[in-house]
Parts: sequence; structure tokens; C-alpha cells
Amino acid sequence: MLNQYLLQTQQLLQNPAAPSPLYATSDLTGWINMARGQLAGEGECIRAIGTIPTVIGQRAYNFSSINVGVAATTGVQGVIHVRSVRYAVGDGFQRVESRAWPWFELFSLNNPEPQTGSPVEWSQFAQGSSGQSTGSGASGSFYLDPPPDLVYVLSCDCVCYPQKLAADGDVEAIPFLWTDAAPFFAAYLALMSAQTNARIADAERLFGQYKTFMGRARQFANPSVLRSQYEQALDPTLTSKLGLQKATG
Repeated sequence: MLNQYLLQTQQLLQNPAAPSPLYATSDLTGWINMARGQLAGEGECIRAIGTIPTVIGQRAYNFSSINVGVAATTGVQGVIHVRSVRYAVGDGFQRVESRAWPWFELFSLNNPEPQTGSPVEWSQFAQGSSGQSTGSGASGSFYLDPPPDLVYVLSCDCVCYPQKLAADGDVEAIPFLWTDAAPFFAAYLALMSAQTNARIADAERLFGQYKTFMGRARQFANPSVLRSQYEQALDPTLTSKLGLQKATG
């Protein structure tokens, strides 16, 4: 997949072949991987059910501890954010209710004598991804209430980011049709590096094309039936809210 990304990005840049390329392959690969990470965050198109065992009495857990599989096999490197949390009960699951941090801090953490028990509520605290692809020690995190009384294996619905592509055979986790948008973002980053007015103007046009392809990917991924119940779908009442409805009579 990396070779396809490189070819498409070079075509958008009209990058001549060696011995006089405008952009080195290593630079293009870096921009492609940056574009893929940004795309995954914006499109929320890489989803995985990650698992993490609780520790008795421990409230806080880092995204970096959530197991989303082996990157070399799945193409998924780490977690951007958690959408929902549940744990197994019998043959099914029990949902752990999500709370906004200010609410959670006031009504859940504001307790001098907390009692342990099965998780009832959770809330995200630290921002950011699991930090595995960049070598950063920073990681998003979430808290549970009450503190677990047993070891529960939490199942987390996660939005994830992909592993960096270093070779053409590396697994790509970004699904089609979002992959069509990646070369436009990578070419945009390449042109922005030139820091000239003409190149920046070209870059802005490519970024517009990237946004178009991102919108189309979301449109195609959402089914026509009850489209508005899915994330990032256009608001069906938007034209009315803006006063753009057609005149009648």
C-alpha cells in the first residue's frame, strides 16, 4: 500500500523521477504517515474492541495499556480515544456509563471513603493517544468508579490510529474509501513545506480535495436508511436551520 500512496502523491505533485526529484521518497513517506494519522483521527474510521484488565482498588488506566492486537497483523498501532466501556457478566456484558469529567470529579471522586465494587461509571481524563507510534510517554487515560473490587476485563470500543508504513507489505488499517483521501493530505503537506505563495495556494486546493474525499468516504460508509443516526453525518435539518428551505406556494 505504501508504494501506491507514494505513486499517487507523486502524481499529485507532478514529482519528476530521479535524478532530479523535487521531494525525496523518505520525506514523502513521512508526510504520508502524518496524513494517515490525521485522517484516522478526523474520520474516526479505524475501530477496534480493546481489552484491559482492572486492578483491585485502582481507578486510573492509561490508553497505552489497552490491548488492541498486534500492529504487524492488524495495522492498528494504538488508541486515540475510548467511546464506550463494558465488562463481561455471565453470557453477556454490562455497560459502564460514561460521564463528563467535571460531573465525574464532583459526584464520583468527591468521596473520602470510597467503597470498592463492580465498575458503574467511567470518564476520560488525560487527553491524547496511547503514544506508542511516536515514542512519547504521554497517554490518554480514564477513571473508573467505584474502584474495582475484582479483576474485571474491560472491553473498550476504541477509535485507533494506524501503524506507520515503512514497507509496501505493511498492513494498512485505514479502510477504503478513506485511503483515497490520504495522498491529497500528503501532497498538501509537501507543498506547504515549500513556503512559497504559489505552492501554498496549490496546497490549499489539494487540502480542499482532501476534505471532499473525506466527506464522500463518510457519506458512503453511512447507510441510506436512518443515515442521521451515525457519526459525522450531515444534519438533515441544516437547510431549515440556516433558512435555506425552498419557498412554497
